[in-house]
Amino acid sequence: MTEDPYLTRSLGFLLADVSRLVRKRFDMRANELGLTRAQWRVLARLRRREGINQKELAELLEIENITLTRHLDRLESKGWVERRRDPNDRRAWNLYLNPKVQPILDEMRKLSAMTRKEALKGISGDDSEALIDLLLQIKTNMLALDTREAELARPRLSSAGGRGGR
Repeated sequence: MTEDPYLTRSLGFLLADVSRLVRKRFDMRANELGLTRAQWRVLARLRRREGINQKELAELLEIENITLTRHLDRLESKGWVERRRDPNDRRAWNLYLNPKVQPILDEMRKLSAMTRKEALKGISGDDSEALIDLLLQIKTNMLALDTREAELARPRLSSAGGRGGR
């Protein structure tokens, strides 16, 4: 059975397939470090946004706060992550990496570089950079659409200064 050319060259399907295959390869390697996909995603995001509060990190990861709490409990029990009270909100926790996790993060970087090298095998350095640039442009385009749509969905205030025009 041959594949439908439309699906083979569909941007959405292709991005999803490539993403899934790269994640699968990285997962296999991360598993050797004793990390689940969920844990490495938390650590990777936290590495980029250390000090973020738990609610914001859950939103970035597109998971429920309770799900993130379970992941953080496991990472905290390993001594890799610590929660600190947000000085501006007693109910919120800010998240920090414990220096003890640094060797794991270093190994994750190596695994990421190995996976990237495998994924880009046979593609020149210039083409690899062009691909990254194009994907970043697509990301920018999609984020701009999200922002624009969110602005359009916001209730408008009437010229009289109140809602509903009265």
